[in-house]
Amino acid sequence: MREASYYTKYHDGRVQCTLCPHHCIIRDGARGICKVRKNVGGVLCAESYGLFSAIHLDPVEKKPLYHFYPGQMILSLGSVGCNLSCIFCQNCEISQVTVDQHPELQMLEPEKLAYLSRRQPGNIGLAYTYNEPAISFELLRETAPLIRNQGQKNVMITNGFIESEPLEELLPFIDAFNVDLKGFTEAFYRRYTRSRLTPILQSLKHIRKSDAHLEVTNLIIPGANDDESIFRTMIEWIEGELGRKTVLHLSRYFPRFKMNTPPTPSSTIIRLYELARERLDYVYTGNIEIPDTQNTYCPGCHSTLIQRTGYSVKIYVLQPGGLCGICGYHTGIITGKVA
Repeated sequence: MREASYYTKYHDGRVQCTLCPHHCIIRDGARGICKVRKNVGGVLCAESYGLFSAIHLDPVEKKPLYHFYPGQMILSLGSVGCNLSCIFCQNCEISQVTVDQHPELQMLEPEKLAYLSRRQPGNIGLAYTYNEPAISFELLRETAPLIRNQGQKNVMITNGFIESEPLEELLPFIDAFNVDLKGFTEAFYRRYTRSRLTPILQSLKHIRKSDAHLEVTNLIIPGANDDESIFRTMIEWIEGELGRKTVLHLSRYFPRFKMNTPPTPSSTIIRLYELARERLDYVYTGNIEIPDTQNTYCPGCHSTLIQRTGYSVKIYVLQPGGLCGICGYHTGIITGKVA
């Protein structure tokens, strides 16, 4: 447990957290919405600091990141808690619990994380994932520079619900983001996640203006965020604000947590995939096998650059610097060796 950053003390012992847009006002002994930032005697503490529920060596494609060192492995770690309360949460066992409610948590300090990352053969760095990493801000701020200094990469898989100042602190050390854009109306975010859309759009624009690589994931939920007109508006926003080369992953929903709606039909995924491809160069499907929707094709000459079967990756004519080996088109795909 460490004292948290980004909070204000009140004279009556309460504190207000300003890490994310919830701005929770927390009485002594209570936690914020994220379940891991706790008021302890008038001091806001990062209760989950250094505590991890999972640590695995994963293909980078599993994050999902398809244009960031494709075919490489990355050490992935997660803690507990989340500042969103999605009723369809796909990782509810860790994201919707406190440190007291998880049966086993492993303590790993930043120096130990850097050591573990360095000793994994072929590992390109650390991915902060599984639960929401932004609520472990202090741990990220201390660990990410260590990873960067040893020549490795930092990756953040996030819901994007973070204030601009702490995000700005992290940006110099985070090499790639996948932001989960769960829907595209304030009504959806209020009803299904108990949060707001606008701060997430601001985070996406902030990340795009930085040097970090950015990919976006949209979990398609039947009857919740699969309206074609709203989806079109989202795609138009991504093209206009983030760029046509922005990588978009359309992921299939399965019943989880408090939501028992049947899984997303493959026909819905295909329909929205085709709509997205009208305005975006790189669209992929996830949690479902649909032929030719996970491969990467050159927007210039349509040659197959990367073929994917599950997490098996075969790179064809992709050249150093992300250039197509056939027509020379600059794809924006990041390749190469990592120390």
